[in-house]
Amino acid sequence: MAQANFTRIARSFGMIAVVLSASLMLASCGGRNGAERPPEPGDQAVAKVDGRTVWASDVKREAVAQGLIGEGEPLDVSSDLFRRVMDEVIDQKLLATEALKRKLDKDPVAQRRLAAARERILGDMLVESTVSDAVNENAIRGLYQEQLKLAKQSEELHARQIVLPTLTEADAVKKLLATGASFEALAMERSTDAATRFNGGDLGYFTTDVMPEAYEANLKAAKVGQIVGPFEVDGGFAIVKVEDRRLEQPITLEAARPQIVRFLTYDQVRDLLEKLRGRAKVQSLIKAPQDVPGQPEEPASAPPGLAGKAPDQGSDQTPDPKAGASAPKPVKP
Repeated sequence: MAQANFTRIARSFGMIAVVLSASLMLASCGGRNGAERPPEPGDQAVAKVDGRTVWASDVKREAVAQGLIGEGEPLDVSSDLFRRVMDEVIDQKLLATEALKRKLDKDPVAQRRLAAARERILGDMLVESTVSDAVNENAIRGLYQEQLKLAKQSEELHARQIVLPTLTEADAVKKLLATGASFEALAMERSTDAATRFNGGDLGYFTTDVMPEAYEANLKAAKVGQIVGPFEVDGGFAIVKVEDRRLEQPITLEAARPQIVRFLTYDQVRDLLEKLRGRAKVQSLIKAPQDVPGQPEEPASAPPGLAGKAPDQGSDQTPDPKAGASAPKPVKP
């Protein structure tokens, strides 16, 4: 319990500057006078601190800031998480009030930190406003349909395999299959491939280009129902049964939605910053570092958020679409 309280207080200290900034802005607007109104439609008062209301939206905003929930996700006011974050919000308000009593906000360093917190909050609000206007359902569906048209569908196979340590053992199993023995039963009984053995050798659906070369060469022209092999693979000799062939299935809209939203969001933020920098006079007063022979190069920083192209599943790369890359490519589920 003591550790939990310490953690909560530590988090509260990290938010003092932001809370002080908000408190000062409220004071300047006469926030202490008159009845407090809900800051958002349908908002709920969940606590009072020296007569000042803590709203459910305050707690949810703090939970989002800590990464405990996503933007727009619900947070039940009766949940343990809500109560824990509410306690942290109350601590923040108590700390900020005491800091104001001690006139810590008059310190020049504090004022610079408060100004930086205010700029950060205003910048976030501008970004949120810009993104909410542009990243809508029509934009999401439009980009999804555009990518469906551009996507190239490959043929994929559904297959099962039995892997044996020697060619002699593989030939023996092939003869048993020729007599009508169950492929799935033999895979469970004799295959040495731990990843597929206990589900009857099932490899699922795949395109041959993602498989080792031996599989691609032997399965490329195989027909449905055909048993191929044995052929040499890593770890022994494989016998493969082709269960089905079909066109690769594109990713669904709902599965693609998060990466499309990230792509559109980054695109909007980047365009906004390009316009702002184009109108502003920005001067760097720091001299460029001189190259020192033998000095290791500093790795390039990845762009913040999603770069221009949403990655395919399993990829962390996010290239810029305006540098020649396309928008996110729908991938198979």
